[in-house]
Amino acid sequence: MTKESKENKSIKSLWLTLKDIFALSKPYRRRFYFATVATLVASGIWLTVPLGLRELLDAVFEAGNNELLNWLAIGLFALFVFQAAFSFFGNYHLEWVGERVITDLRKKVYEHLHRLGFKFFAERRLGEITSRLTNDVGSIRTALTDSLPQLLTITFSLIGSVSLMVVLNWRLSLVIFLTVPFVTLATRYFGQKIRHLSKDIQDELANSTAVAEDALGAVRLVKAFVREDYEVNRYKDAVEKLFVTARRKVVLTQFFWSGVGIMFMSTLVIIFWYGGKEVLAERLTAGDLVAFIIYALNISRSISQTSRLYTAVNTAAGASERIFELLEETPEIENDRNAEVLSSVNGEVEVEDLWFSYEGNKEVLKGISFKVEAGKTVALVGPSGAGKTTLLNLIPRFYDPETGAIYVDGKNIQHVTFKSLRNHISIVPQEVHLFGTTIRENIMYGKLDATEQEVIQAAKDANAHDFILQTEHGYDSMIGEKGVKLSGGQRQRLAIARAILKDPAILLLDEATSSLDSESEAQVQEALGRLMKDRTTFVIAHRLSTVQHADQILVLDEGEIVERGSHLELIEQNGLYSHLYELQFRDLDQPERMV
Repeated sequence: MTKESKENKSIKSLWLTLKDIFALSKPYRRRFYFATVATLVASGIWLTVPLGLRELLDAVFEAGNNELLNWLAIGLFALFVFQAAFSFFGNYHLEWVGERVITDLRKKVYEHLHRLGFKFFAERRLGEITSRLTNDVGSIRTALTDSLPQLLTITFSLIGSVSLMVVLNWRLSLVIFLTVPFVTLATRYFGQKIRHLSKDIQDELANSTAVAEDALGAVRLVKAFVREDYEVNRYKDAVEKLFVTARRKVVLTQFFWSGVGIMFMSTLVIIFWYGGKEVLAERLTAGDLVAFIIYALNISRSISQTSRLYTAVNTAAGASERIFELLEETPEIENDRNAEVLSSVNGEVEVEDLWFSYEGNKEVLKGISFKVEAGKTVALVGPSGAGKTTLLNLIPRFYDPETGAIYVDGKNIQHVTFKSLRNHISIVPQEVHLFGTTIRENIMYGKLDATEQEVIQAAKDANAHDFILQTEHGYDSMIGEKGVKLSGGQRQRLAIARAILKDPAILLLDEATSSLDSESEAQVQEALGRLMKDRTTFVIAHRLSTVQHADQILVLDEGEIVERGSHLELIEQNGLYSHLYELQFRDLDQPERMV
């Protein structure tokens, strides 16, 4: 591709990006049009001011008409008032539309993020996503409020100024026309450079945000390993890289604006010199020369604004591209067109010849098949990396299998809406995520319209009520970011209370007690026992008490079910399960962890 074709592609992309940006204002187009018309009227009024000044000067210096001078001064003052009024209303409504569109866009982007699946979030850092939601979205406002409306008013002002200048003195007009081609070429060249730098700045800003969020989100780990200086240096390096790119943009932008300014100021000097000669030769009045200079200044200001506008729009477009790229991301999990809603679920689950891999790499699950009756418990055991957690992630359709199917109450889960499916499933993971709000709000996440009594009963069933009452504000106590003010066992019991309140038909427990001390484990196990009652439960567990009471144990190894049966049946088979048992348990009276 030649340099010229690349530039044309860049310009085309810019206009397509602007088209997408202005489409966002469609719901408010009447207000947008009103604002544009108001600013055009204000610009039109301003064009008459130099003519008024011409008459004013000629009335003083040539006609010596004192009464006319008074009326012209009053008229000019009235023009200024009207111009200010229209300018105010136009700018106010433009700003209103800009803020409204940004608010709508933030909602749209955030809603879209929640529609995307685990694959999207696994490939991106949270700080980068946050940067797009905040910094990039804000940049679109610049393009929306500073581009088309200002471009229209500037164009109107330019055409009006040029027309009136030609009427006043066409020979003098030629002087300023000579600078226009140079400014146009400079604007095109520098605008493209600035746009690319602007996108680099947004990328580096997102990276620095991600670095900060990574470290601040793992502040315990940072302090435990005494890595404060390391993290500070990481962030410093990221923001210094951002500074270097931003400095390049500033240098380029200021060089461009200064060059344009020099060209027009030089032109004005020539106009002043040549115009003075015309006045002395009596081919131009003093009033004509003043009006001409004001129109020339207006043209200079308009073209300078166009240059700055083009720079600003390229800056905004660089950020906007990142937002539209995000909005173009398609969810990997979507409902079928004729997907039905699961209104009620008994809990029977059947897995049929399930194959799965991440990104087409090595198969994680290979031909998995089994059936669990409603209300029964199945335990998944096996070495690390055997595919246990992946299997659990397929049941609520966090991912879809390559081949095979999962049935709930005889219905293929790919033919039902995933929201209705997940409404009947609760998950209690090893690493519990709690929100930095109150205890009550965290429990009610399982049922947003729960009554106070339901919340308290769920906490009691989860063995959480007593420790909640011991906190400073009870159920209204703030627990800190990710529940930092609570112990591991307390966080797990809140997660269990949340699951109890949801009252699911299917329960997924992913190593829910593996990181707890003995006392906390006993309380959590008791709470889990209540939660699991009469529910179809899948357990990835490393504790004997959970495994040996399961109705069925599936032993996975390298993505395949190599053994299945009850605890005693698997011990008698003397296979992998028995081997793990012998490695991890010293005797039946002293259970230890399995791997």
